[in-house]
Amino acid sequence: MKIYHYILLTIGLVSINSCDLSEEPYGFYSEDNFYNSVEDAEAAISYAYDALTFLEYSRTVFMLGDMPSDECNPKADEGPDAQDLNNWKTANFPTNNSLVNFFKYAYIAINRTNAILDVIPGSVIEESAKGKYLGEAHFLRAWSYFNLARNFGRVPMHTSFVGTLNQTSAPLAEDLDQVFDLILADCRNAIELLEINRATGRADKAAAQALAAKVYLHIASSMQHNVPQYSASRRNVDAMYDSAAYYANEVVSGQNIYGFDDKLLDIYDVDQPTGPEHIFLMSMDRSGIIEGDYSKISKLFIPYIAGAAIYLDNGDGTFTESHDGWSVFQTKESFYDTFDEADKRRNELLVSTVYDDSGEEIASFPGAIPYRFSRKYVDPHYIQDKTSTKPFLIRFSDVALIYAESAGPNAAAYELVNYIRNRAGLGDLAPGLSKEDFREAVWNERSWELMFEGNRMYDLRRFNRVNKLVDVAVGLTDEEVAFYPLPQIEIDLNQSL
Repeated sequence: MKIYHYILLTIGLVSINSCDLSEEPYGFYSEDNFYNSVEDAEAAISYAYDALTFLEYSRTVFMLGDMPSDECNPKADEGPDAQDLNNWKTANFPTNNSLVNFFKYAYIAINRTNAILDVIPGSVIEESAKGKYLGEAHFLRAWSYFNLARNFGRVPMHTSFVGTLNQTSAPLAEDLDQVFDLILADCRNAIELLEINRATGRADKAAAQALAAKVYLHIASSMQHNVPQYSASRRNVDAMYDSAAYYANEVVSGQNIYGFDDKLLDIYDVDQPTGPEHIFLMSMDRSGIIEGDYSKISKLFIPYIAGAAIYLDNGDGTFTESHDGWSVFQTKESFYDTFDEADKRRNELLVSTVYDDSGEEIASFPGAIPYRFSRKYVDPHYIQDKTSTKPFLIRFSDVALIYAESAGPNAAAYELVNYIRNRAGLGDLAPGLSKEDFREAVWNERSWELMFEGNRMYDLRRFNRVNKLVDVAVGLTDEEVAFYPLPQIEIDLNQSL
């Protein structure tokens, strides 16, 4: 990898402004002058978490997780990178800036966690504090490699801190099993080291258990549906499903901090980041100085209407204020049509009408509102373009559906799915379904429950359905849609590739 990816951007030799990416030396932390206190370790783990909020990285949650799927289209004049992802222009993927940035910043996060994992075990900080920081570092490394693996497949393996030029080139993993071996080992270490300790923007034991469940399910269903590279795995499909169910159940039934939120809109209330659903989400606040500290994610989903405040109907006689936006992620009508007409997720979370401050309609779909837009990312206390909206990286309903898909159809799985359906105003799932039909029903439920949360693309991939359900991908091979190619710049710079 290019040396500045791993040294200048990773170990504190530069300061990065998320907007202009200017580089400015400000000092170097070595083993002699760092990690001498809990405060040092806290600064190091905060620095690692900060990698997730880089502008070019945080937006790829949606750019890669939703844009190429059957959920949405970009606006007509959105940039070529989004257009190419949406239209599956595979010839342009090696130089696609969204893919290049995603790849680069994932390894920045990995190198920051590797620094912690290399140094803290031998540091002089109190033993009682080491476990927390090591556990969070294991989680972040697992999170980063999992996102790399489900987008690129086999990737270069860096398991220690990169601090010199000759350490920057690493060969590809021998196979996907090698990548997932590291991910799952990191999950287990994180689970062992962490406790349940909810904090916005931080991972705890439940987050690590939830991540393990997501990883095991992704492996299991990818193997079952003969996704390329997974079909060569040495793992056992049933064992992977059993492990997914085990770790999901640890979250669903093994603790009393996280759980279901009773009301849909409360889940997405920007003022409730510690609501029961939120297991792991990014830390962004409208009081921040630069984008990344604050968020503009809401602008991606809301259409441009009048350049002024708009108001959304809460369905109870009250309204929520919002700015208008940039119209980037535009819901496909074909996706909207998959919802039951009674589904509150369709009727409350996909907006087709906006109002002024007196409750009078000012725009509707079709017309002034060109598409039905997601209201999952709305901040009524926005400061100009600055909001506290955050990507929902792991939430309880996701884990409940993971348990249901991997363990069902048993009574507990039905109960979890039915709670989600009932909350959305729907009746219970049909009883007595076969395992295959039940998993299919849960997979569909995920599309409605987790829309615009960065999950859809990976659900399509692990069921090997991209080139069957995404119109523009029909005709591409299973191999072409299973993984993106490694960025060309990384191949050019890494002599081991």
